[in-house]
Amino acid sequence: MASSSPYFLYLILLFLLPVYVVAQTYQKIELGFSLTAALNVNSSWRSPSGDFAFGFQRIRAGEFLLAIWFDNIPEKTIIWSPPIDGEKLMEEGSKIQLSEDGQFRLTDARGEKVWDAQLTGSANVLYAAVFDTGNFVLVSQDSNLWESFNQPTDTIVPTQIMKRDSKLVARYAEKNYSRGRFRFRMQGDGNLVFYVTSFLWDTVDLISRAYWASSTVNQGYQFVFNQSGYIYLADNNGSILYSFTSKETSSTNYYQRAILEYDGVLRHYVYPKTTNGTARNPMNWSMQRSVPSNICDIKETQGSGACGYNSYCSFGDDQRPKCSCPPGYSFFDPDDKMRGCKQDFDTLGCNGNHDADDFELREMANMDWPQTDYAYFKGVTEDWCRQTCLTDCFCPLAVFKDDECTMKKFPLSNGRMDLALVEKH
Repeated sequence: MASSSPYFLYLILLFLLPVYVVAQTYQKIELGFSLTAALNVNSSWRSPSGDFAFGFQRIRAGEFLLAIWFDNIPEKTIIWSPPIDGEKLMEEGSKIQLSEDGQFRLTDARGEKVWDAQLTGSANVLYAAVFDTGNFVLVSQDSNLWESFNQPTDTIVPTQIMKRDSKLVARYAEKNYSRGRFRFRMQGDGNLVFYVTSFLWDTVDLISRAYWASSTVNQGYQFVFNQSGYIYLADNNGSILYSFTSKETSSTNYYQRAILEYDGVLRHYVYPKTTNGTARNPMNWSMQRSVPSNICDIKETQGSGACGYNSYCSFGDDQRPKCSCPPGYSFFDPDDKMRGCKQDFDTLGCNGNHDADDFELREMANMDWPQTDYAYFKGVTEDWCRQTCLTDCFCPLAVFKDDECTMKKFPLSNGRMDLALVEKH
């Protein structure tokens, strides 16, 4: 169970935030209604204000995503898509239908079921609705039998609450909506954690691999994004245990969202609703806060780290991680740089087929690949460290600092570049 405390958790807020009751406006979507993925056909239902739409958004030629998005901005930014394992994009002719018997089902162009909403309770669905909050609901006589706010994908918006045992799942890449590696979970024990899964198809929650935790076991109750733009972790009395935001941002003047992005960082964004954008309030999404503050600093005891194996992470001026390959390595997939790197040279074999003189070590400053040590020497010189690694068939990399030499093994993991480091590689 993850229990490590992030360094800024001493900023615990001791005040209570006001509770807001939001008037919900909606238009009914009657039983029997459906939407079909098509290029020149209206494939969405809008909320009364037009701020949000539910339906099929065209992602690229012939491929559509069932989603909810901000509809009054040019970007049409997506906040929800159904929890489908594997490929989420649907071909033209796919359909989402609210059937006469109240089933809400997504089918492909051949009529095969891809996903359906799992209803709570046994009451009958009377209609569906898209609220001005961005919530899509299936409604019975006296309750909501299903709502998108209770099944978040990678994003939450104002008035949305993550209760215990709920989570966000990052997408695989910026334009790839399949499940990625990173998770953000409000655990059943009250702890709020970020963690990584070993494989893209691994659906088991491996909490021991958390790279950030609120350390609020038996205290945390729900993660709240309220109408005033505050995002915080609260206990069951409403007291604030951890605040994700440092100031109020009015939902009257700004669209807002918090998204667990494909790089493993939860970021809070705002977008002005008015058209008089300025340098301070540009007409685009601007980041307000991110957690963790530097994803390159995470260290996995099992796993590759922020970037893939045999690569390293550097933190840019844009507050985003950049994955790179060391000299002599190249990306497995240049379009998927978080997947890792492969070596572009023959390995120094341990069967005597290669001579150490055929290889050289390239020096890189301010680097580290922790968690992959297999040998350590103290009281040695840099030249000794270099020659020892060159003649060791198991050594792809060595780290030298002061009079200490550390040998690393394949695959290299948790690589990072940091100007605060003084190691030589």
